[in-house]
Amino acid sequence: MSTDPGPPEWLVERPGLTALALVSGLLALLVLASYLQYVLFGLVLAYVLYPVQRRLERYVGSTVSASVLVIGTVLVVLLPLVYVVRIAVRQSLEVVRSIRSGGIDVDMVEDALASSGYSVDVVSVYESNQDRIASAIQEVTTGALNLVGSLPRMFIGLTITLFVLFALLRDGKRFVEWVLWVLPLEDDVLEELRTGIDRLMWASVVGNVAVAAIQSVMLGVGLIVAGVPAVIFLTVATFVLTLLPLVGAFAIWIPAATYLVTVGRPTAGAAMIVYGLIVTFSDVYLRPALIGQTSAFNSAIVVVGIFGGLIVFGAVGLFVGPVVLGGAKLVLDSFARACDGEATA
Repeated sequence: MSTDPGPPEWLVERPGLTALALVSGLLALLVLASYLQYVLFGLVLAYVLYPVQRRLERYVGSTVSASVLVIGTVLVVLLPLVYVVRIAVRQSLEVVRSIRSGGIDVDMVEDALASSGYSVDVVSVYESNQDRIASAIQEVTTGALNLVGSLPRMFIGLTITLFVLFALLRDGKRFVEWVLWVLPLEDDVLEELRTGIDRLMWASVVGNVAVAAIQSVMLGVGLIVAGVPAVIFLTVATFVLTLLPLVGAFAIWIPAATYLVTVGRPTAGAAMIVYGLIVTFSDVYLRPALIGQTSAFNSAIVVVGIFGGLIVFGAVGLFVGPVVLGGAKLVLDSFARACDGEATA
């Protein structure tokens, strides 16, 4: 007698309803696909702001509190973000033009290295790679612009973000309850996945981003005080690099310190090195305090999730990508334990 399990009961007894559910789900995904990154951006913002929503709605109701938070998001997050990105893109293009026009005094760099006891033919190295350096920076900038898209598309996308944010803030609890009710899983598995994904969201969206934001602002202030050019571009670059494990802010402050030394400001360069070390080592205290530990969130998941998320989800993939990979690991762990339990039984 065969002991192989048959098809699920819901598939045998309700094939038409099952097919309809699959088709409707697929059509919904197709509708969301064009502006998926903006929908996910709204989801991320709602996750961050939901604790504030719960406190405010005790006094003014869910609709009013959600409206206040959406308006605050526009004024405090979206408008400053668009302004900073615009300046960063402009400064990065200025750096490209400066490199291609020979605006960087490479002879001064070589002389400074020689006076320190390092004999390096920087001129020939720079001249042979000048176009490559400029092209690399331009490709990164162009890629960032492509991720955002054209202005009309970005305006529509941000409008969708705000509507998603408002709906999730006002009705987020009912939405989560509906998702948990729809999923055909046992209650203990649902609770395990909900808790694990919540930790992943906290680690990626709140903790990791907060660490990157704090360190980029700290280094940006130091760059302003030191008089380093293209501060906004370097600060944004610091934010992105700090999201990556084992990279961090030193990829920005070391070139900045070198620049200060080469322009005849060795004291400022030394001060930048000391300050940069403080910013970098602050990661040791900030990251454990804000992120904590989660078994589904390691360096490989962060790096692959960030770069893969950028390609699949756009700019919001910086935060969502690691959560998707970590969530997949949680689901596979639950699936493996369920299969092992059935085999044991």
